[in-house]
Amino acid sequence: MGDPRGFLTTTREAPTRRPVDLRLMDWREVYEEFPDQKLEKQAGRCMNCGIPFCHQGCPLGNLIPEWNDLVYRDEWREAIERLHATNNFPEFTGTLCPAPCEAACVLAINSDAVTIKQVELQIVDHAWREGWVVPQPPPVKTGKKVAVVGSGPSGLAAAQQLTRVGHDVTVFERADRIGGLLRYGIPEFKMEKFRLDRRIAQMEAEGTVFRPGTNVGTDVTVEQLKTEFDAVVLAGGATAARDLPAPGREFTGIYQAMEYLPWANRVQQGDLDEPPITAAGKHVVIVGGGDTGADCLGTAHRQGAASVTQLEIMPTPPEKRTENMPWPTYPMVYRVASAHEEGGERRYAVNTVEFTGDADGNVATQRLVEVTRDANGRFVAVEGTEHEIPAQLVLLAMGFVGPEKGPLLEGLGVDLDPRGNVARDENFMTSVPGVFTAGDMGRGQSLIVWAISEGRAAAAGVDEYLTGRTVLPRPIAPTDRPLVA
Repeated sequence: MGDPRGFLTTTREAPTRRPVDLRLMDWREVYEEFPDQKLEKQAGRCMNCGIPFCHQGCPLGNLIPEWNDLVYRDEWREAIERLHATNNFPEFTGTLCPAPCEAACVLAINSDAVTIKQVELQIVDHAWREGWVVPQPPPVKTGKKVAVVGSGPSGLAAAQQLTRVGHDVTVFERADRIGGLLRYGIPEFKMEKFRLDRRIAQMEAEGTVFRPGTNVGTDVTVEQLKTEFDAVVLAGGATAARDLPAPGREFTGIYQAMEYLPWANRVQQGDLDEPPITAAGKHVVIVGGGDTGADCLGTAHRQGAASVTQLEIMPTPPEKRTENMPWPTYPMVYRVASAHEEGGERRYAVNTVEFTGDADGNVATQRLVEVTRDANGRFVAVEGTEHEIPAQLVLLAMGFVGPEKGPLLEGLGVDLDPRGNVARDENFMTSVPGVFTAGDMGRGQSLIVWAISEGRAAAAGVDEYLTGRTVLPRPIAPTDRPLVA
């Protein structure tokens, strides 16, 4: 335990966000720098609990009390070693994870949790600055070839683990750049892409081969996959978006969030001067109150939207835990992301009745109705509450219903579970021997921390299948019950 009285004498302090009027002028990450000296005091708030519930809150099983103690003692080199022992990419989780570990922190029972997420991020940033993050090529090769389909966090984690134990790993990605949603779904203001690029460079130096612009099932057939590789890891994500089948859905100007967000990323990559779908000067409506909706919100602000309204069918969440959200579970409470600070209106307990359009076939308004729940928990309209709002760009951010069904999954002949995800056993192997799955493709839409954890676990399953050994850590099984979905 770093500071025996730290949790009593030091109040929680986190980095401040840059002023709204300034950060809306660029796409850089929104947080100000936080001095390492301050962070060391924050790490000293960790109580090194006899039962560290933060471990249970973290699907990766991060050794949080250990690296908190090391940071407090100014032993940063040792801290990154302990952090990398369980997490291949702490900068991804440090910027993007909603931190279920903090919700499970014992201090959070009646006080402010330790700033676990910020400590994690600054450990890895410190390590990169000092040159401690270096390639780790395998000392011995196995001669086995593994294909990883999908280059999001799950695919990258599986690929790095398998490369480091000597397999020849090729990562296939249908987009023109590696990274999956990290590249084309996460806005720059949440995670700048230099964090992704330097990890890809590290993996290439270790021996991982990347093949972007390759649609497996079409450009590379299933038969080629089976012939050329000894094992396959399916990590293509849950990319089939949930739609909104309301009258008027066919009007131009209504898009899925993932039809909208990647264009802004491409502008930042230098591919385009202006995105073909933009919020500039428009009244924007976002349907969905989650993280993807917030990503759309921040993007629309930076593009110069005339107004932004974010809709959610669920009622307004409570400010604090309620009886049905006991510690240490992840509480569904009212949260304010950086994008919410930047403007726009958040509306809860409303549903879409229909869209109307103009003479040119463009969406013009969205008719809404307030809703409540009946005795059976079903949403019902509140009589007399129908009204219209202007809607010149409508973005659907209502989540995803599973992996895309197409030539890859059909050609492989893998079984699906009752939810439409790829079924797998306790070793992450599908119904087809030698074919494994990890991340959202098998789990369903979830968190980045779960994706990395599953990628690591699937890699352990692949290595054991190919060699019979058990040298890779296996953080979780598909049947493990999380504290957060």
